[in-house]
Amino acid sequence: MSLSGEELLCSTQQVIAGLEALRGENRNLLDKLQGALQSRQPEDCTGLEQEKSGIILESLERIELGLGEAQVMMALSAHLGALEAEKQKLRAQVRRLCQENQWLRDELAGTQQRLGEREQELVTLEEQNRHLSFMSSIRKYDEDQEHSGALDEKETASLKDSLDDLFPTDEEEQSQMSRPHSSAAAAAQQGGYEIPARLRTLHNLVIQYASHGRYEVAVPLCKQALEDLEKSSGHNHPDVATMLNILALVYRDQNKYKEAANLLNDALAIREKTLGMDHPAVAATLNNLAVLYGKRGKYKEAEPLCKRALEIREKVLGTDHPDVAKQLNNLALLCQNQGKYQEVELYYERALHIYQSRLGSDDPNVAKTKNNLASCYLKQGKYRQAEALYKEILTHAHEREFGSVEGDGRPIWIHVLNVGGKAASDSCQDGLGSLKRSGSFTKLRESIRRSSEKLVRKLKGVGATEPAPRNPG
Repeated sequence: MSLSGEELLCSTQQVIAGLEALRGENRNLLDKLQGALQSRQPEDCTGLEQEKSGIILESLERIELGLGEAQVMMALSAHLGALEAEKQKLRAQVRRLCQENQWLRDELAGTQQRLGEREQELVTLEEQNRHLSFMSSIRKYDEDQEHSGALDEKETASLKDSLDDLFPTDEEEQSQMSRPHSSAAAAAQQGGYEIPARLRTLHNLVIQYASHGRYEVAVPLCKQALEDLEKSSGHNHPDVATMLNILALVYRDQNKYKEAANLLNDALAIREKTLGMDHPAVAATLNNLAVLYGKRGKYKEAEPLCKRALEIREKVLGTDHPDVAKQLNNLALLCQNQGKYQEVELYYERALHIYQSRLGSDDPNVAKTKNNLASCYLKQGKYRQAEALYKEILTHAHEREFGSVEGDGRPIWIHVLNVGGKAASDSCQDGLGSLKRSGSFTKLRESIRRSSEKLVRKLKGVGATEPAPRNPG
């Protein structure tokens, strides 16, 4: 028969009370016996009385031992009670912590949702910023004649195009990590591999630090994340390759091309081993490596890498995908720096066809590709083809911003005739009427500048035929 804790405690208290009463009785007997022995003479004392005294003393010792054990049991019972109370207190704290943890999880979920929205806004702003940068690069044609002359001398002296200007500023790795990966199409494009959200967040943080020149923060952050990934997943893991790409881009921005190339080659080997030779992530790494070689002037080494990336994108995405057109632009630039102008024309024309058919004629990439193709024509001395492309770009931009080019608002470049040497209309005698195939494009730039001034005067409400002094403000 088992007793509960309270019953055991009550029984122990009763035993203690009984032992204390028994101890008192034994002490009274011992006192009486010892008093009787003391009143007698030593020769009158018998052995029986002394034996009784010894038995009583032995009984008292056992009673004291029993009382001690009972006290220990009481103390142990009190200790167990205190432990139970502490246990209940800890359980209450655990319940409170669980509630707080759930609240924090809800708060974290809301924060992550807001962060995703901000990332989408950031991508939109970056796209707008690139568009504004492109429009700002066109404003160089609005400069004065002496500035135009200086630009002509500078262009004549330069034999190679700037890779910083013509290569896409949005890296393949960065554009992939900025896209949401929740849709089935994105997952299919990645070939089943989805870049973790923590790496996308870390990438955005590193890019933010690097854009402000905080490389002393961005580089250790990448290295620490890379070390943690290698410890948890091993070196040959797609996440490690993604982190190597991020660190390589940071090194490239610091002009540490050798370190960046080593990291990209390592990332390429990992992705080829883990994801396959024809995975889109492999194409992204090949493109980044080709861009890096191009920045170092190693165009021959960069060209086969760019061609292989193009083959992968055509195989996975199709021959008319916008990413294929972007790869064609990169390949055309590499060939242009090697003087392979026939291949350059083919690549640009194919990219232009893809952009126009898939994204429409209003997409900024259409104007950019036309501009690149016109630049190729200029380098070959094909001024008529270049002039026609420039007119298309300007006319389309004018129609989108200000409406039709017909009527009184007709821009000056519309008056230029295709046949060199033929007289133009009276309203543009100072424009492009005397432009020859063998001449430079200084007059074209001057005409664009004057047309821009005319448009500005219209926007300000000043008549086109009534020149007025500019407001110094």
